Amino acid sequence: MKSQKIIIIGLTALTLFQSCTDQNIITDQRGKVKFETIAVTSKLAGRVHTLYVSEGQTVSKGDTLAFIDIPEVNAKMMQAEGAITAAAGQLKMAYSGATTDQLAQIDGKVQAADAQLIFAQESYNRLNAMYKDSLISLQQLEEVKMKREMASAQVKALNAKRTEVSKSARGEQLAQAQGLLDRALGAKAEVMTAANEKYLIAPADMTIETISLQEGELLTPGYALFNGYKKNTVYFRFTIPESKIYNFKVGQTLTIENPYITQETTGKIVAIKQLAHYADITSTSPLYDLSESIYELKIIPTSPVEEQSFYLNATVLLKL
Repeated sequence: MKSQKIIIIGLTALTLFQSCTDQNIITDQRGKVKFETIAVTSKLAGRVHTLYVSEGQTVSKGDTLAFIDIPEVNAKMMQAEGAITAAAGQLKMAYSGATTDQLAQIDGKVQAADAQLIFAQESYNRLNAMYKDSLISLQQLEEVKMKREMASAQVKALNAKRTEVSKSARGEQLAQAQGLLDRALGAKAEVMTAANEKYLIAPADMTIETISLQEGELLTPGYALFNGYKKNTVYFRFTIPESKIYNFKVGQTLTIENPYITQETTGKIVAIKQLAHYADITSTSPLYDLSESIYELKIIPTSPVEEQSFYLNATVLLKL
């Protein structure tokens, strides 16, 4: 009776041992499920005002993920609008030429100069007659003559000015005014682009994995506020030692097996590359000489996977 109990206990222990051993079988064909990662950053510094999503949430392309408060945008927009108004006014003035009031002022100066020229001419005629009668000296006549010539030059200058201001500005001045307006419009377009950066938008259909900041914290330019992965970009990553890498080649079709559920996926090797550091190895337990070089297989599914379940970094096996 004792011997029978001992045999039963021994068989039970052996069964349990085999069961535990089967559950912990380690294979060098073990890999991981991966997705193409994606990071959402901001071009400008600002404070995280509102978060519209949470970690683990799946979003669609174009969904708003967060609102970033950038107070400098409003101030720069006012500056740009003011610059546009000023530049547009200068360009209009350059095309239009002088105003009615400016023309009236110049006309008044021309009339005054004409009157001075008439008076100077009459004075010259009178003194010239007196000079012929030897009543005045030549110097006195020359002085009046010089005044007449100055008055004539003044009339010519004012008439030229009247002609100039009645027309539009010179081509160089028009180009300068147009350049100022274009510069102001460019500044406004830049501010509008910055204003769009207030909202962080999902660039693709993705699952939010991590959110690096909380509401109220400061977001610096280029810092990833959201990290996630595209659900429709699943692939498999395997690490293979150099002693077995020659069993694989790019374009080879393989079968990927989920060891926990009845699920198989057909895939194709799209890349084979050497891993530079041991820390990059995916396998949880190395079953090869540590002096061997290690290579990575990247396998993408070739069979439909829409109805299958995959989780990031879940373990999968190669079915050889």
